[in-house]
Amino acid sequence: MSSPSATPTLIAPSAASHDAEGRARTYEVRTFGCQMNVHDSERLSGSLESAGYVRADAGEEADVVVINTCAVRDNAAGKLYGTLGHLKSRKDKHEGMQIAVGGCLAQMDKDVVQQKAPWVDVVFGTHNMGSLPSLLERARHNGEAELEILESLEIFPSTLPTKRDSVYSGWVSISVGCNNTCTFCIVPSLRGKEKDRRPGDILNEIRLLVDDGAMEVTLLGQNVNSYGVEFGDRQAFGKLLRAAGEIDGLERIRFTSPHPAAFTDDVIDAMAETDAVMPQLHMPLQSGSDRILKAMRRSYRSERFLGILDRVRAKMPDAAISTDIIVGFPGETDEDFEDTMRVVEQARFASAFTFQYSIREGTPAATMADQVPKEVVQERYERLIALQERISLEENQKQVGREVQVLVSTGEGKKDAETHRLTGRAEDNRLVHFEVPEGSETPRPGDVVWVVVTHAAPFHLLADSPDGAPLRIRRTRSGDAWDRAQAESCAIPASAGDSGAPRAVSLGLPTLRVGV
Repeated sequence: MSSPSATPTLIAPSAASHDAEGRARTYEVRTFGCQMNVHDSERLSGSLESAGYVRADAGEEADVVVINTCAVRDNAAGKLYGTLGHLKSRKDKHEGMQIAVGGCLAQMDKDVVQQKAPWVDVVFGTHNMGSLPSLLERARHNGEAELEILESLEIFPSTLPTKRDSVYSGWVSISVGCNNTCTFCIVPSLRGKEKDRRPGDILNEIRLLVDDGAMEVTLLGQNVNSYGVEFGDRQAFGKLLRAAGEIDGLERIRFTSPHPAAFTDDVIDAMAETDAVMPQLHMPLQSGSDRILKAMRRSYRSERFLGILDRVRAKMPDAAISTDIIVGFPGETDEDFEDTMRVVEQARFASAFTFQYSIREGTPAATMADQVPKEVVQERYERLIALQERISLEENQKQVGREVQVLVSTGEGKKDAETHRLTGRAEDNRLVHFEVPEGSETPRPGDVVWVVVTHAAPFHLLADSPDGAPLRIRRTRSGDAWDRAQAESCAIPASAGDSGAPRAVSLGLPTLRVGV
């Protein structure tokens, strides 16, 4: 099978992007699911804007609504079709409105989407996101729904135009697909086998992000640390971390999600020895029972998992480690669950994403015997949540009195306005709400502040000023980029000192960069 193309993909202007009066049609992309879907939605937005569509303002009813779906959870279908039912009533009143469904659930259900929701105009899969503008145009021209699902990846999504949601932080996909066969997971059958991008392409994309003002990137892959398997270099991921750390202006590197079976000491060394790699690790456990891990086809056991955490903490003592855990996998006994509780207690996770197992048709686990009763799963789930919240609080309380560097963000502090605080992420990715004392300069999103933690809760830290002293703020290129983006959105010229507004749409990955 040939490798997907890494050549930048140009999206041609679409006649369907404007109505009969010449007004640009508006769009909205709704994202369900993981960080990979969030990143894919940036590609969908970039493709639509390259075709001539414009993003709808908040609260505005869009002419085109795109739903980027997830298929990991069994309730994904219910969420999708409930949303589509709501949109149908809007479409009935909105002349010319189009609805498109893409992503993992569309890849899995194919024509089922149009059977259950015949008012949907376009259905596309995980392998052909760049086709969305042409499918919308074809559906509008022909007056009938369009379905296009490819069975293999033809171009890397990273080559598509991109409309980034953040100027100071960005996602960079280093691979797509997965070679594992976890019995609970539908993703490999929807995303395909792992395909790795060339290191030079990845590094060029990071440089492009930094040129646009970003100071933080998160490297993405279904199993991010197995990067290099396709071209036969088992140490490729560690090398990539080191190379990214040499990019001038890149201050924070994160990655998600690694697989414990492929987590090697050279990666730990690269993390510890590369200043830009943040002291944070998200490592999915899934279960603390070796018997259940075997049934899940997770090719590691609890002792190996805990050993990885020990080695990471030996090199990075302040690392905050988070995880994913499934409760109630078929055949899970009380003893198996107690093993999970024991491992969670030993691991001392800063946080955990916990899930109740749900049957996913098409996976081996769906037909396994000994499905655990719902009431048993719920009781175990509540016990695990209580344990992890206690541990999270205890770990966060250790941060009280410490000075932390916070990258100021937007949209993460739901009560910021009423509490007169701002919000950001510490280097270890803990969420920090901090006070802006009266008379202090206010930092911009993308700036960095130094604050002292004064209070801890299970899911966040507070940093209030006991003496009302002004904030220590480092104004950054990312903050400057935020100013430019705000000025651009309000049609206000950027100041003369600015180096230019960030690209509204990045046209894929350049194959050549002069001077690099």
